[in-house]
Amino acid sequence: MTATTLPDAVGVYGGGRMGGGIAHVFAVAGARVTVVESDAETAAAARARIETSLAKAVAKGAVVEGAVEVVDDPAALARCPLVVEAVPELVDVKRQVLERITAVAPDAVIGSNTSSLSIDQLADALPDPSRLVGLHFFNPVPVSDLVEIVVGARTAPGLVADAQAWVAALGKTAITVRDSPGFASSRLGVALALEAMRMLDEGVASAADIDTAMTLGYRHPVGPLRTTDIVGLDVRLAIAEHLERELGPRFAPPQVLRDKVAAGHLGRKTGQGFYQW
Repeated sequence: MTATTLPDAVGVYGGGRMGGGIAHVFAVAGARVTVVESDAETAAAARARIETSLAKAVAKGAVVEGAVEVVDDPAALARCPLVVEAVPELVDVKRQVLERITAVAPDAVIGSNTSSLSIDQLADALPDPSRLVGLHFFNPVPVSDLVEIVVGARTAPGLVADAQAWVAALGKTAITVRDSPGFASSRLGVALALEAMRMLDEGVASAADIDTAMTLGYRHPVGPLRTTDIVGLDVRLAIAEHLERELGPRFAPPQVLRDKVAAGHLGRKTGQGFYQW
């Protein structure tokens, strides 16, 4: 990592599982990271989560070259030339956050950690849409190798090149895709997961056997149903509903997914999904 490929100061708006992981990897790469949360209580929880994550990395031999602070005042982002938003996958929520970021850091470029929402639609909330690019990190961020760079119609070409350099500085691999529903990763991943759910609903095979078909037969590291548990069934449902609206009924969520989300069985984070955790 050098200062020429990674900003010295990076902001992350949202300190949940994804935002905390993003802060982790930027700190390990040498950036001074400022994480913004909504209030003092959630900031304290995010701080503890990130400190635990970094401590585990150090115990395994990692060297943390940067540092992380967690605050509840967006004004702290004023010193950050790059801000990554990592708030829930809801258009209105993300737009509100983008407006807050630009209000305090008008010269910053912004990376949106969205897995399916249109970069062009989100860019409408900005006075300068050319400063927005999609930076889709994968969960868990510290050990995932991929970052999907999503290029909007108004994203500056130079920003795309910068984003590719940032991803390389983080020790990850970038793919670059045009802004389209579900991009590349979510569109393919959700399509596979939804078909696996339909097979489960139809009694074709058990969840474990469906997943084993993909892990042993196709060398996927994790099967589609277990991956859904890790991502969160509620997250998968929201993405599927979005893709159904944009791309048609082939992305209609199966009833088993709706039923599990309604029952609060959201996967690993609740202890039960398609598997018991």
